[in-house]
Formats: sequence, structure tokens, C-alpha cells
Amino acid sequence: MSEATRPLFIEDAYLSTAEATVLSVNAAGGIVLDQTCFYATSGGQPGDVGQFERADGSLIPIAATIKGEVPGQIIHLPQDGATQPEPGERLVLHVDWARRYRLMRMHTACHLLSVICPYPITGASVAEDDSRVDFDMSATIDRSEVTARLMELVAANHPIFTQWIDEAELDANPGIVKSKNVRPPRGTGRIRLVCIGEGSSIDSQPCGGTHVSETQEVGAIHIAKIEKKGKENRRFRIRFGRAPD
Repeated sequence: MSEATRPLFIEDAYLSTAEATVLSVNAAGGIVLDQTCFYATSGGQPGDVGQFERADGSLIPIAATIKGEVPGQIIHLPQDGATQPEPGERLVLHVDWARRYRLMRMHTACHLLSVICPYPITGASVAEDDSRVDFDMSATIDRSEVTARLMELVAANHPIFTQWIDEAELDANPGIVKSKNVRPPRGTGRIRLVCIGEGSSIDSQPCGGTHVSETQEVGAIHIAKIEKKGKENRRFRIRFGRAPD
């Protein structure tokens, strides 16, 4: 039996509940399913938490979701002391939606920031309240100006969608990769792009994360701080809410 997990979130980031069959439970208690709506930690975005519901109504709290050693495998890590399901058991999966949705909004905000700051990305971390994006840049930029431009993109309510290209198309258009140090995973023959704007008019870049479907859903955001990290590296801190006066 294949230990790969079908990642339902790739096609539908808004799917917060799904049914799945247990393939295995590893020695550490990690649960592998045939499919899942739980996002696994990667690309700077933390994995989902939530709970699994068994047929008798009892719940298995999930504290983290990570990638396994087998290609395509996703492992769900229960809280300490939680009961373990049996291989072949059917479960109903429930993502902590409030948390996931904040991460979707914040991850989308990071993409918008990369539009305003068209420099190579040297690092990024998405969190519920305070995210960061590091750019290889030496230019001085005003954070209030960046915030204003971010909110213009949010208010314009551009559509956000995904599309797939093959690896040859990526090789022919290397500029769509914004990360300086991390390349999109290869081997499956295709690359997933997250696109913003009609016809990708605002942005298009490889990404496996979860995002909202239109920029207006991001809501009010602001650049809280721009930090100098080395001679040619700037760290932008993104937070929800309007910038304080």
C-alpha cells in the first residue's frame, strides 16, 4: 500500500473538514492517512492543528502536521497521551479553521509584499499575528509607503488562483522564482503557481501553501518594522490591523 497522502488543500484551501482512512501509525504515534485537508509544515507556513473524529464520536487532538520521509507522505502528530486509531479506520478530519484562515490571509500578504518589493527573497516565516519576509536589498524604503501600497492591492480585490506548469516552462522562465536560496521541488513533472490578478497581471510564483481567493480577504495589514540584517538584507515585519498612529 502506498504511504503517499493525497493533499486536498492543494486544490481547495477552504476545505476544513474531510473524511480519510488511516494507512498507518508510526512508532512515534504519527498518523498517516490516504488523504488530508491538513496542511503540512513547509515553505515558511506552519502545519495545521485540529482534531480527528472517530466513529464513536471520540476525538484525537492533532498538535502538528509535518511531511514524512516518504515522498508525498504527510504525518499528523497527536497531542501527548491521545488515543491512536487503527490502520483501516475511517476518520473525520477537522482543521482548526480560525487559525488556518489567519495563516492563509497572512501568507497571501507575504506574496503581496513581494510584489511591492521586487527583490530576491532570502527567508520568510508565516505566523498568525506577526510574519516576516527577508529581502536581498540595500535600498531604503519607507514602511508607511509600503503599507499604503499593500492596502491598495488589498482594496483592489484582485482574484487569487492557482495553475500548473511543467518543469520545462519553469526552466524557460526562471524569473518567476522569487526565493534566492530555495528552489521549487521537482520530480513530479509539474510546478504549482499561485497567481494574483486577472491573467496573473499582479503576480505569479511557485508556492505550495494555502491562500485566500481574493486580496480583499487579507483585511487590514501593515508593516510594523523594517530591520537591517546585514549590509544587503532587510527584514519586513507584517502584522494584522491598521498601522498605529
